[in-house]
Amino acid sequence: MGLIGGFCHLYIGQEAVVVGLEAATEEGDKRVTSYRDHGHMLACGMDPNGVMAELTGRAGGYSKGKGGSMHMFSKEKHFYGGHGIVGAQVPIGAGLAFADKYKENGRVTFTYFGDGAANQGQVYETFNMAALWDLPVVFVIENNQYAMGTAQQRSTSTPDLYTRGAAFGIPGEVVDGMDVLAVKAAGETAVGHCRAGNGPYILEIKTYRYRGHSMSDPAKYRTREEVQKMREERDPIEQVRALLLNGKHASEEDLKSIDKDIKQVVNAAADFSRESPEPDLAELWTDIYAEVV
Repeated sequence: MGLIGGFCHLYIGQEAVVVGLEAATEEGDKRVTSYRDHGHMLACGMDPNGVMAELTGRAGGYSKGKGGSMHMFSKEKHFYGGHGIVGAQVPIGAGLAFADKYKENGRVTFTYFGDGAANQGQVYETFNMAALWDLPVVFVIENNQYAMGTAQQRSTSTPDLYTRGAAFGIPGEVVDGMDVLAVKAAGETAVGHCRAGNGPYILEIKTYRYRGHSMSDPAKYRTREEVQKMREERDPIEQVRALLLNGKHASEEDLKSIDKDIKQVVNAAADFSRESPEPDLAELWTDIYAEVV
């Protein structure tokens, strides 16, 4: 409908990653990610109304309509952004983990970044510090195969990104990111490692995005056949649907009822965002500097 201004990076196809990892968390654990962040917000329990209102630049949004798609936060849900600079959230995630280690509260931070960001220098500076200080941080590489329009094999010298932690003594593993149960199991392993005081852990989760890098990207760097094959054979939601039906954990009617409920949530969020006013001009001067008392 053209109500979202600027870039919007969709998460369609990658749902199993954040759903599986959130299933391995405990209250108080933290998460920080990049600009492809809407799935993370919803999975950690943020209000869909606030998310949609922020996407559309309205005052009812999580950042009062001033952050947009890439910059939302929720201290209540321990969600520390949405960051638009590639790789910038990685050292922030280590900082969050450092605070938790200092407080000795047993919390773990999930620091998400993509296969493109895995080539940024600040990632390896962070690996070094996290390993040196045994920080309780899970580095999650959401490898969706493409860094903007560049396939991983064209931009990365190593086939497996998780092995890049070996030089720092950080263990890790590669995970099927289209299988939510595999992601959950790997998440539990990583969290257990961190909570035991053994330092950081790397999860390279092989996933796939169905849409372009952002909504404005026609994705001509790959074929329609490639995307369709992934949808038909590996879709994470359809795999769960089959698992529930074949295992007789739910009926077709049960799943239709869930779909209906979710559509109502989405429609309500869209209505809320349309009804929420645009930010007042006075908001230009707020949330710029922190007040030091």
